[in-house]
Amino acid sequence: MGSLAAAAADQPLPPLRYPPARRDGDIVDDYHGVLVPDPYRWMEELESEEVKEFVDAQATVADAVLSICGHRGRLREQLTALFDHPRYRAPFKRGGSYFYFHNAGLQPHSTIYVQNGLGGEPDVLLDPNTFSDDATVSLAMVGVSDDGEHLAYGTSASGSDWVTIRVIRVRDRQHLRRDELSWVKFSRIAWTGDGKGFFYSRFPAPKHNGAVLSSGIKTSVNLNHEVYYHFLGTDQSEDVLCWEDPDHPKYIYTPEVSEDGKYVILSVAETSEPVNKLYYCDLSALPDGLQGMKGSHGMLPFVKLVDEFEAYYALTANDDTQFTFLTNKDAPKYKLSRVDINEPHVWMDVLPEDEKAVLESASAVHGDKLLVNYLSDVRYVLQMRSLVTGELLHDIPIDIGSVNGISGRRVDSEVFIEFASFLTPGIIYRCDVSKETPEMNIYREISVAGFDRTEFEAKQVFYPSKDGTKIPMFVVSKKNIVLDGSHPTLLYGYGGFGMNMTPHFSVPRIVLMRNLGFVSCIANIRGGGEYGEDWHRAGSLSNKQNCFDDFIAAGEFLVSAGYTNPDRLCIEGGSNGGLLVAACINQRPDLFGCALAHVGVMDMLRFHKFTIGRAWTCDFGCSENEEEFQWLIKYSPLHNVRRPTEKGGDRRRLQYPSTMLLTADHDDRVVPSHTLKFLATMQHVLCTSLEDSPQTNPIIARIDRKSGHGCGRSTQKIAASASASAPSKSAARKASRVGAPAPKVTEAELARRREEERLRLEREAEVSKKRAARTAEEEEYERVVLVANTNRDDSIIEARSVDEAIVRMSLVDSEAALATDKHPERRLKASFKAFEEAELPKLKEEKPGLTLHQYKDMIWKLWKKSPDNPLNQVCSHKDISFSLFMLFSMAHPRL
Repeated sequence: MGSLAAAAADQPLPPLRYPPARRDGDIVDDYHGVLVPDPYRWMEELESEEVKEFVDAQATVADAVLSICGHRGRLREQLTALFDHPRYRAPFKRGGSYFYFHNAGLQPHSTIYVQNGLGGEPDVLLDPNTFSDDATVSLAMVGVSDDGEHLAYGTSASGSDWVTIRVIRVRDRQHLRRDELSWVKFSRIAWTGDGKGFFYSRFPAPKHNGAVLSSGIKTSVNLNHEVYYHFLGTDQSEDVLCWEDPDHPKYIYTPEVSEDGKYVILSVAETSEPVNKLYYCDLSALPDGLQGMKGSHGMLPFVKLVDEFEAYYALTANDDTQFTFLTNKDAPKYKLSRVDINEPHVWMDVLPEDEKAVLESASAVHGDKLLVNYLSDVRYVLQMRSLVTGELLHDIPIDIGSVNGISGRRVDSEVFIEFASFLTPGIIYRCDVSKETPEMNIYREISVAGFDRTEFEAKQVFYPSKDGTKIPMFVVSKKNIVLDGSHPTLLYGYGGFGMNMTPHFSVPRIVLMRNLGFVSCIANIRGGGEYGEDWHRAGSLSNKQNCFDDFIAAGEFLVSAGYTNPDRLCIEGGSNGGLLVAACINQRPDLFGCALAHVGVMDMLRFHKFTIGRAWTCDFGCSENEEEFQWLIKYSPLHNVRRPTEKGGDRRRLQYPSTMLLTADHDDRVVPSHTLKFLATMQHVLCTSLEDSPQTNPIIARIDRKSGHGCGRSTQKIAASASASAPSKSAARKASRVGAPAPKVTEAELARRREEERLRLEREAEVSKKRAARTAEEEEYERVVLVANTNRDDSIIEARSVDEAIVRMSLVDSEAALATDKHPERRLKASFKAFEEAELPKLKEEKPGLTLHQYKDMIWKLWKKSPDNPLNQVCSHKDISFSLFMLFSMAHPRL
C-alpha cells in the first residue's frame, strides 16, 4: 500500500497486476471538432457478462489488498461498539398522536413509533427491518394524514431511487389491500386535508423493446414526470392524472398541500439549480372536488403564479390567498416574500435578505410566529420572528453545530428541534412557543457508550485559496495535539449544487481520531451554499475549477500549519465530492497520500445521458455545448489521468496516491459506469501500459452489492461488512491468478512469531532487572520511543519499557521492516543517535543557551518527521492507508 508516512526508505509493495480490461479503439466521439476516445464505453452496459466479470475480478483484487490490514478486526469492533447506541429523530404530531423514528442500536433500519400524547406509551407502527431478509429494502419516504389515521410510506429496493408506495391504517396496523403505487421517483407524499388520499409524482414505467422492465439497474434518461392523486382503497390504475406537460419532458414536479388544506402547490424544476416555477390549484373551487376528477380526461386547473425559471420559491405559510415564500429572488442569501394570489404581480418582502447570514429555513408555528434558521459563517442561528411583520421577537440560543430538523405546525404550541455537532451525537429540544419567551428544554439526548467528547476539540479556521478568497474549514482532533506535521489527516469536501457541509457526528471519524490519531477536517469550499447563491455560483459552470483550487489549498494549509504532511494527508468525497477528489488527485497527485472517492461523477462528457444526470447541467454544463465542453474537458476525471511528471529522484512522487473508488451496483443516480471507466483508465495509464511502472500505490475499487447512491445500506451492513474484506482461501487463490498479492503470513506463522516474541520479552525482562539505574539520556530515549508509538496501538501505549515497546511494536507490524530485523531496538537506537549527532551541533549554534533536555525534545520532534526514522517506515502502510481503506469499505458515508 502506498506510503502515508514520511518514509523514503520504505520498502514498497511490488506493482500489482490488475485484471485486464478490453480497450475498444473504435469508439471515438467528435466533440465540436475535438476527437475524444472512449475505449471503455462497453462498461456502460452494466448487465453484460463482460462488465460483471470485470467487477468480480476487481473485487477480488480489492479483497486481497485489504486483507493485509492488520487492524480490520479492531476497527470492526470499534465501529460496532460505537454504532450500538439508541438513536431518535424528532417527533411530529398528527391528530392527537406523535410519530417518530427510533433505532435501538444495531437494528438495520430505524422503526416508526406512534404514541398518544407526549406521555403516552410508544408502540411500533412500522418496522422496516421486516421488509427483507437481507435488510436491503429500506424506507424511502413517509407521509401521515392530518388526522393521524393513515400512514403512506415508500420503500426502495437495494438503494434505488425507484420507490413503491403502500398505505397502513394506524389504529390496527393493517395494510390497505389495493393501495400499492409503483414507478414513483423524486416525489413526496402530500395528503389532502380530508385524509381521503394524497398527491404523488411518478414516471411512466421503464420499457425495453416495448416490454416493462421489472429487474436490473435502469440507466435510461428519466422523462415525462407526472403528478397523480390516489384515493385510499383504490388501484393505482384509478388514480387521477393531475398534471403532465409532454412539451417539457424534462420537468420534475413536487406537489405540496397548504396547511389549511385549501390549495395544492406545484413546484416545477428542470435541473438541480435552485430555481423553479410555481403553480397552484384551489381545491375548494373544484365543483365536485377531487372525486369529480375521477374518470375524466382533464387535469387540475393549475394557475401559473411564477412561470419563469428566474428564482427559487418554497412555501412557508398562507392565510387564505396571502402566501409567504422563502425565495432567492434578487436575494442570493434568501429572504421571505409575500404575495396575494389575487394580485400576482405585487410582492412585498416580509423578512429582507441579511447582509451576511444565509436564511436556511423558515417555519410557521403557533399561529403567527415564525421560527427562522440562519447560517452565519457555517454556524446556525435560531430566531423567533413575527410571521406578519418579520419583526424579531426572540433569539434562541444554540451551540455550534447543525440544526438537522424542525418539527412543528401553526396549529401546535410546541416545536421540536434536532441538533448535532462533531462531538454531540444528537439532542432533540422541545420548545414551548406559546409562552412570551420560548423555552428550550432537552426532550431527548443521544449518548454513545465509550465516547468521551472531552478528549477532542473542534475549531474553525479560515485559509486563503489560490485567488486569495478566504475559505472556512472545520478541524476536529484530539485535544492539544502538537502541530509537528506528523498526524494522519482526513480532509472531506463536496462543493456543489449549493449544498452546505455543516458539523455532524460521524462514528467512522471518531474511530479514526481515537484509535489512529487522525485529524478530521471539512472544507466549506465554493460551489456549496454556505454563503448563499453567490458562493454556489463561484464554484459552478465556468468557475468549477475554483472548487478544486479551494480543496487543494485546504490540503496545502493543513501541511503548512503543521497538522500533517502530504504522505499522511487523505482526502474523501462522495457524488459531486467524488468528482472533487478525482479531479484533485489528477491535478496534484503529489499533495495527497490517500484518496477515497465515493460514487463520483467521473465522465463529465456523458453524465447527462443517464437517469437524472441531465439535471446536473446547471452546475457542470453540457458537452453538447461547445463552450461548456471546453470547461468540462479540462477537469473531467476520466479524461485527465496523466502519469505524474518526474521531479527529482523520489520514486514515490512519480505516482498517484493510494486510491479507493467506491460505488454500488444499484446506484441509478450516478451510475456505476462512471467509477468502472475511471478505474480501468487509471489502471491502464498508470500501471498496465508500462513495463516498469512506478505506480506501486494501489488503485482499487469496492463495488457494494444491493446498494444505491447512499440508500439501502443498513446499520448492520455498515458495521459488519468488514468480514467481506477478509477473503476466503479460494478468494486468495483467485487473487493470485490475476496478480494481486494474496496474504503472505498464515495464522500458524503469526502464532509462531508471537510465541518467539513472548519468549524474547521474558528474556529482556530478566536483563532489565540486572541493569543498573538508567542514565538521564536513556530515560529520555525511552520516553521518546513510547511517545512515538502513542498513535500506533493501544498495547504499545501501555508498554513499561523501551524494550517492551519495541517488542510490542514488532508484534503489531509482524510483516514490516522492523519485525524482520533480528535487532530492531539496535536499529532504532542507532537511527536516533545518528540523527542526534547530526542535529545537536546545528541546534546549539542556532539556539544557544538551552538545556540538554530542551535540545533533545527539539531533536525528537525533528526525528519524528524524518524519513530516516524506522518508526515512520513501520507506520506507513498498515496503520494509515490500509486502516483507512478498510474503515471506509466497512462504513460507506455517502451523500
